[in-house]
Amino acid sequence: MSRIGKQPIAVPNGVTTTAQDGVFKVKGPKGELTVPYNTELTIKQDGDQLLVERPSDAQRHRALHGLTRTLVANAVKGVSEGYTINLELKGVGFRAKLAGKALELTIGYSHPVVIEPPAGVSFAVPEPTKIDVSGIDKQLVGQVAANVRKVRKPDAYHGKGVRFAGEKISLKAGKAGATGGKGKK
Repeated sequence: MSRIGKQPIAVPNGVTTTAQDGVFKVKGPKGELTVPYNTELTIKQDGDQLLVERPSDAQRHRALHGLTRTLVANAVKGVSEGYTINLELKGVGFRAKLAGKALELTIGYSHPVVIEPPAGVSFAVPEPTKIDVSGIDKQLVGQVAANVRKVRKPDAYHGKGVRFAGEKISLKAGKAGATGGKGKK
């Protein structure tokens, strides 16, 4: 049996769930999410726990079992706690600020880069070099954070750019053994 799929999902207080016709709906204090799932699997609520069950040990059912359980668990956590991804700016003069709900980045281009958040995602700038991307949908929050990082990926030689908080950038060595332009004699 799937190690991940057989684990029960704890449902916190204030969260309601329904699963029918291949759609799992969860509503909590932070919002509401729907997760489509394969109708061959069943999602049962037993008190304050959810269980995902599969009909057989076929390879297809085993693959769907762990996936479905993880997607349901992410939705339950999202509507109760939410998700936040932290980004850092590194570079001289690199800074971020909010312009309404939009994120405005000054990151070494001739113009500021403005990023509008999609519905369900919000930006916060606690410091000019730190950005928080938050929302209830784990996949959407991760994709928006990756899109912000893609605007200026960390440079391989200096490490300048937008990076995830705590991300380690392995820097390449610069030029070595320069002869001063005269060449070897």
